[in-house]
Order: sequence, then C-alpha cells, then structure tokens
Amino acid sequence: MPKLGMEPIRRSALVKAAIAEIGEAGSLDVTVSQIARRAGMSSALAHHYFGSKEQMLVATMRHILTLFGAEVRGALTMAQTPELRLEAIVRASFASQNFRPATAASWLHFYLQAQSSEETRRLLHLYHRRLRSNLMVAFRPLVSDPEPASETIGALIDGVYLRQVLRPEAMSNEDAIALVLATVQRLIREG
Repeated sequence: MPKLGMEPIRRSALVKAAIAEIGEAGSLDVTVSQIARRAGMSSALAHHYFGSKEQMLVATMRHILTLFGAEVRGALTMAQTPELRLEAIVRASFASQNFRPATAASWLHFYLQAQSSEETRRLLHLYHRRLRSNLMVAFRPLVSDPEPASETIGALIDGVYLRQVLRPEAMSNEDAIALVLATVQRLIREG
C-alpha cells in the first residue's frame, strides 16, 4: 500500500536527482535507473510517477522554469524604474539557484531535447516569450526600438549559459550579471 502524501516528495526528489545526473553526465544520456538511484528509490517507482524518461525530463524543465519564474516575479515586484526592471530580470536570470553548473547543463540539454520533443519545445517557447515580453516592457521607455534590444539581451543570457556549460572554470553569477548589464547600459546609451 502506497504511503499517502509521498508522491509530491518523491516526484521532487526525482526531479532534483535528474538535474544532478544531467549536470554530472553532461548530457541527457542518463537512465531512469541512474536518476532513481540518486533519488534513493527504484526505477519502477520512478516510472510509476512519471511514466517515461521524457516525462521526467519535462517535469524537470517545468521545475527549473517554475523556480526561474518565481525569481523573476519576486525581483520585478521591487523594481520601480525601467532600468531597475532590466537589472531585476538579469539578476534573476543568473541567481545562484538558476546558474549552478548542474542547472546550467540542464538548460543546455533541454534546448537540445526541444529539437525532438514537442512538449519541451513548447516550454522553451513559453520561456522565450515571457523573457522577451519582460525585456520589451522594460526597454520600451528607454530605447527607440525595444525589440532588437530585447532580442540581444535574451540571446546574451542564453549565450552566457552555453558558455557556462562549456568553459573549464565556471563563471560567477556576479560576473555573468556584470557582463549582461554592461550590454544593457550600452543599448540604452545607443538607444
């Protein structure tokens, strides 16, 4: 007989284990057994909760996006000016929970998974739409054409994540934030 109330706890443990396994392996070539073992449970139980590896990976992406979204919303509530909104978005993008090596590796591999998984593609499209919308709102009063500025910063954020995964030494969150904010300031000046 299953223990009542354990499903959310076990699902969460499997998602966190998936992030850790993907980060350690450096690819999506991890097995449900590896993820389950890291979470301290059987692969049969993992399949029971998610049905398939793809569904577990989609749940992992949803978890990462939920954390990111909460970080952005929290940061934006404190931002009183367009410049502070831009800074809040950038700081949330590189918050320590989002920019850890394992999470950054998961982002990169979810981009790859989106090439073959409609559900993952939809999640990434949603993320890009929200990021672009937040950036557009912040850039609108600061530059004559907010669309290219928003695309530039969105692409730079993605690029910093890509380099984070590929570089031998991890970049600090503060260095990543400073790099992107310098570009924000340049776009505003050129505005």
